[in-house]
Amino acid sequence: MNASVITLREATEADIDALHQLIVAIAEHHDQREYVFVTVDDLRRDGFGPAPKFGAVLAEVDGVLAGYATYTWNYGIWLGSTYMSVDDVYVLSSHRGLGIGEALMHRLQQVCTHRGLHRMKWEVEPDNVAAIRFYERLGARMRTKGLFYWEA
Repeated sequence: MNASVITLREATEADIDALHQLIVAIAEHHDQREYVFVTVDDLRRDGFGPAPKFGAVLAEVDGVLAGYATYTWNYGIWLGSTYMSVDDVYVLSSHRGLGIGEALMHRLQQVCTHRGLHRMKWEVEPDNVAAIRFYERLGARMRTKGLFYWEA
């Protein structure tokens, strides 16, 4: 039996529809579809213009889209430098258990290193025990803080 080939690549403008579908898929996975406001046009404008506001890495298995990770850049005052803020890491249920999530996280780490940066931050729901175990297995540490939202 042949092993599956996992390919990671930066998303291009041609991937916008698929990227949007994956964003909706993770929201539905977490029963939070009503919080997805981004449109395909938003993704095109904000991710693939002259000054992209986010990056996206797509994972394919044997040429079939299997997952993605998205990120932005922030500046940490206490840190005194820029860091990567990971938005989403998601693998379709049909492709879980193949190491895709780990491969995506390592690719994000490479993107940071390529920029000369050394820190990544992301959020995880406190009851998402599987994700917490996954991140801890990779060597990440969890710090608990309250997260506030204030709609302007």
